[in-house]
Amino acid sequence: MRDKEHVFNVARIVADTYQAGNDVAVVVSAQGDTTDTLVAKAAEISARPNPREMDVLLSSGEQISIALLAMALQELGCPAISLTGWQAGYETNRAYSKARIKNLNTERIESEIARKKVVVVAGFQGINVNDDITTFGRGGSDTSAVAIAAAMKADRCQIYTDVDGIYTADPRIVPNAKRLELISFDEMLELASLGAKVLNNRSVELAKKYGVTLEVLSSLDPKPGTIVREVLNMNEGMLIKGAAKDEKVAAVTITDVPDVPGINFKIFSLMAQNKINVDIILQASGRGGNMDVIFTVPQGDAETVREILEENLPLFQGSSVSIDTTLAKVSIVGAGMQSHPGVAAQMFEALSDANINIRMVSTSEIKISVLVAKEDADRALVAIHNAFDELPS
Repeated sequence: MRDKEHVFNVARIVADTYQAGNDVAVVVSAQGDTTDTLVAKAAEISARPNPREMDVLLSSGEQISIALLAMALQELGCPAISLTGWQAGYETNRAYSKARIKNLNTERIESEIARKKVVVVAGFQGINVNDDITTFGRGGSDTSAVAIAAAMKADRCQIYTDVDGIYTADPRIVPNAKRLELISFDEMLELASLGAKVLNNRSVELAKKYGVTLEVLSSLDPKPGTIVREVLNMNEGMLIKGAAKDEKVAAVTITDVPDVPGINFKIFSLMAQNKINVDIILQASGRGGNMDVIFTVPQGDAETVREILEENLPLFQGSSVSIDTTLAKVSIVGAGMQSHPGVAAQMFEALSDANINIRMVSTSEIKISVLVAKEDADRALVAIHNAFDELPS
């Protein structure tokens, strides 16, 4: 959607789908770097802009896109109408910039479709109980699209991007990465949560919850993409479906915390109350019955976490809080690893051969994540991807 050429390219895809006899609702994001530009404009005015006013500002990007796309469709002879998030019926909680959809009233969308119009909806935004505009955070347009597909029981939710599907790793970093034809919700959810940027993890959660089949495909190259759906036997197929990196992580260390029951609850309930997502958690034994508690959070939340913990140090008797933003998280994901022993050992061997030091490790049934120095992240991604690239299914 970044310029006239791309707007008309999207319009032609939508018009072709409509003229094939389908009812169509299309959700769009802001053009190009519009959101980043708006964030920069806010930063010129305030170092810590009010969250409510930021949502008012950022929601304007999608409103530009929907109007332009509706105009382009009309120019192509396709009846269309644009709707903002609140006109489309997105009702959210009160969490500015990280709002969650509480309800989607599709009455307006359905009435416009019944009039044989294409409905162009602003993604990323809704309205709360106070009639304030709210936004869903980065990647929120994916979530908006899946919500409509779920509410209207759509046959499929197609996510058009600038890539032709989901790859085993970022092909800009790993040249031999392969495009996947099929990936399960659980595998895609892990990859999205671990730094893969093709799909927003909240959209995958929603699709899994409501059984919405997703297809990720290119808006520039007309060919089949990657299907994301429930896979009945997750142990079949490729051992490792993908590798991902996330450089926007921060490691938080609280030193000299008493090693007694209830301490972790005191620490992590503070994170929960402030809606901070915590990922890897590690306890390291210290001296005199004390321990260090180490965990990771999104880098954008690092200073907020520092403030919260330092204000509450007496609550859990810690001696200091430090935050390290020089690390990156590199991960592998695959349902097949449940039934294949030695996956972790092979991953660690690949990193050792590349002379990359591991700082922290986190595992689940279908993923292994490690923290490494940020400057080693790309090499680590290539090393672990190549370690599993030639394995049989």
